[in-house]
Amino acid sequence: MEFSQRLKDLREDKDLSQDEIAKVLGTSQSYYAQYENGKRELSFSRAILLAKFYNVSLDYLAGIISTPERLDRKK
Repeated sequence: MEFSQRLKDLREDKDLSQDEIAKVLGTSQSYYAQYENGKRELSFSRAILLAKFYNVSLDYLAGIISTPERLDRKK
């Protein structure tokens, strides 16, 4: 799955708007929309913020693995 689609799916699974996620990242809705449209690359620091926000691994966010791994999982 493409990274931009993964961002959109995670957001929609939480019933959140692009504007709400943009606020998490400290940016505008239109700037965030470019991430979901694949027109702009997400910085590593913002990827970390979103992984923490959605409680998923960076591997899942990047599409490297297909099953989300929770960050707070017990070992």
